Amino acid sequence: MADNEQPPNADELGLTDEKARRNLWHGLISLGVLVALAAGLLLAVPSLHGVEHEILHMPVHVVLIAIGLELLSCSSYVVCFLLVFDRVPRRFGARVALSELAFGSAVALGGASSIAVGAWLLIERGERPGEVAERSAVLFLLTSGINLITLAAAGLGVWFGILPGNRDPLLSLVPGAVGVVVFFAFLALPTVSDRLMAGRSGRFSRWANASSGTIRLTAKTLFTPDWRLLGAFGYLWFDIAVLWLAFKALGHTPPLATVVLAYQIGYLSNLIPIPGGIGVLDGSFIGLFALYGVRSTFAASATIVYHAIALWVPATWGTIAFLLLRRSRHEPINWRSLRVGRRA
Repeated sequence: MADNEQPPNADELGLTDEKARRNLWHGLISLGVLVALAAGLLLAVPSLHGVEHEILHMPVHVVLIAIGLELLSCSSYVVCFLLVFDRVPRRFGARVALSELAFGSAVALGGASSIAVGAWLLIERGERPGEVAERSAVLFLLTSGINLITLAAAGLGVWFGILPGNRDPLLSLVPGAVGVVVFFAFLALPTVSDRLMAGRSGRFSRWANASSGTIRLTAKTLFTPDWRLLGAFGYLWFDIAVLWLAFKALGHTPPLATVVLAYQIGYLSNLIPIPGGIGVLDGSFIGLFALYGVRSTFAASATIVYHAIALWVPATWGTIAFLLLRRSRHEPINWRSLRVGRRA
């Protein structure tokens, strides 16, 4: 950072320590209330007693393994975060990444909230605002790209008979094709934008050029060999494994590609601003599994167990990390030097 460049303060970013804490606590309380209501429904509604029975008879050791997989998913996100924010010290960066996961799990508009909190924590400790904005966009696009690759591989794999699953074109070919088209459109966007914006000036042109630069940086990160890129895949795949293992615990396991497709499509419901996506995500998963031929009792049981683990593991671990960050917010940060490749 140049000597005359001062990062904006917390008020300018729209977040303060008090506001962030309040949003997180309110989100955690909301999660607790919603989970209690869901548990009450399982106990009170006779038609849901089958779901309750299946959940209560799940092997405890399998549930513990599922929790371990979710911890691996969170750890993978930390690795991916440190790949993108390569100037950030490891311990500090790990805590910021876990804090993002906590806000993403507990606060409505989770994805947007987590990005905002991560940016605030970084800028508060002296990172350049422009660098944070660009790197946050790269992190979002990188993880989204992995989602598209996984969706395309599962959908087309089932359609071509490489993977077992329902070969109905609407349930295999269409999702797979959408993943391919969106992914390659994403890669082509900078070239198209450069041609359209050639010789033009103005705010929109500057925004288009900046977006093209961010997409190119994302593509470079995705296609440059680096072991930390495994974190981007592990963040998604370990989380999907939790859902698959929940079915395994019930003794009724759909094909893995079916789990992947229902997971990927179902998570689109998280665009609805409900804390933790409780109710909305569960309903989407259960409905999609029904389309893929999975019995509703098994689908509901596996979904509820998965969602509980996927919410509370990152929310708990991330909350601890956030509190540790706030306790150490006055300690100096020693930013790491850029690697040679990054500098070039």
